[in-house]
Amino acid sequence: MTATPIAVVTGASSGIGAATARTLAAAGYRVVLTARRKDRIEALAAEITEAGHEATAYALDVTDRTAVDEFATAFRSLALLVNNAGGALGADPVATGDPADWRQMYETNVIGTLNVTQALLPALTASGDGTIVILSSTAALSAYEGGGGYVAAKHGEHVLAETLRLEIVGTPVRVIEVAPGMVKTDEFATTRFRGDTEKAAKVYAGVDAPLTAEDVADTIGWAATRPSHVNIDLLVVRPRAQASNTKVHRVL
Repeated sequence: MTATPIAVVTGASSGIGAATARTLAAAGYRVVLTARRKDRIEALAAEITEAGHEATAYALDVTDRTAVDEFATAFRSLALLVNNAGGALGADPVATGDPADWRQMYETNVIGTLNVTQALLPALTASGDGTIVILSSTAALSAYEGGGGYVAAKHGEHVLAETLRLEIVGTPVRVIEVAPGMVKTDEFATTRFRGDTEKAAKVYAGVDAPLTAEDVADTIGWAATRPSHVNIDLLVVRPRAQASNTKVHRVL
């Protein structure tokens, strides 16, 4: 009897992470949900279990390397890692941006991804057919005004994915990068603007159907379930109304 494949999803307490956990559970994975907000991931694990799938919750701060290493000891073999934990803070120009915001974004998006990937790579390799998904952003590929700190962090994450793919070629682990454009979730823009819901709403004002968390989760699920010899190196996904980071069709 074949064992149920295990997928770890970081940042699974809301948005894309939570949607990805639901998608992967429905696809037959036993999902392990990690995030700092224990109550959120426990509620999601209960929801997934009640739907007839397998899920467990594990409170984890991906920037805490000691905690990440301890978490990794639970896995001798792992099929899939989705590095989703991250986020943006502020929209100030480079000239006046807060270095603390830049540092926090780098720690979460880049060092957090590095920590979890390093810690779980042996288990992914031991599976004989492992997959690493790194959720970056179109910010990883193109700069825009007011996004310097986030753009820098996501560029770092993008290069991490590219370099890792070069370094582990020939092993039974593939590296997939998914780079979403404009995604409307409950928390991303609100967190970026420190709870200012009016500013957050302006990000999506007049845009017909920005991407949803479920849209991105669908692309992650699709990429991760391709045949083992197929690697989706980079998947860029935007809403139809967005042509680039700075070109968005709005009806106001």
